[in-house]
Amino acid sequence: MTFHIITIFPDIFDSYLNESIIGRAIKNKLISIKFYNPRDFIKAPKNNYKPVDDKPYGGGPGMVMRAEPLLKTVAKVLNTVKGRNKKILIINFIPSAEKFTTTFAKTISKKYTDIILICGRYEGIDARVDKILRQAQDRFLKFQQLSVGDYVLTGGEVPAMILIDCVSRQIPGVLGKYESLEEERVSSSEVYTRPEVLEYPFNSVQGKKSKKYKVPKVLLSGNHKKIEDWKKKKL
Repeated sequence: MTFHIITIFPDIFDSYLNESIIGRAIKNKLISIKFYNPRDFIKAPKNNYKPVDDKPYGGGPGMVMRAEPLLKTVAKVLNTVKGRNKKILIINFIPSAEKFTTTFAKTISKKYTDIILICGRYEGIDARVDKILRQAQDRFLKFQQLSVGDYVLTGGEVPAMILIDCVSRQIPGVLGKYESLEEERVSSSEVYTRPEVLEYPFNSVQGKKSKKYKVPKVLLSGNHKKIEDWKKKKL
């Protein structure tokens, strides 16, 4: 799986993609990450200023990302990627779109070889980008708007990281053992580890005595049926 990230701030991804499970997946060539900056597709004037945004028609606060640099960037990715046995998904993140889920992540991890992630900024992206990309769809290329939640973020970079993380987990070998996938076993919002009894002063400043916090007995019972039932109740 190759993720193609279109962003004017590629350095935002450095720490997250170079650490832990995602970092190992890249190192082991289980996934690949490529960056494309829309500024590179703007012809610079004499002062070398490359504006990717402009004032919105009709007035309003903030600025809007221009269509042409983004479309040229997408075209560059497609010219690089398109070929035999390639299936491509282009995603633009907007809060009002269909919600991203693990089920969706599982589906696209099996269905596509390349995912293009458009990271918008400012007040959003010129709506003609989405309209043109919808018209470009065929049996090898699909476009979709997607949301990671009912809230507004500064840009599409964080949603892109969320998608990369969740989709990468579905790719064989990324987590090592298949059993590591929380989605494939009964988990709960309440988990415990050693020590079996934790003694801790809740408020030592006020001189209160320590209280003992114990692991639920069912988790120590060895009875797998009861443990699974307990976990399901805690979902």
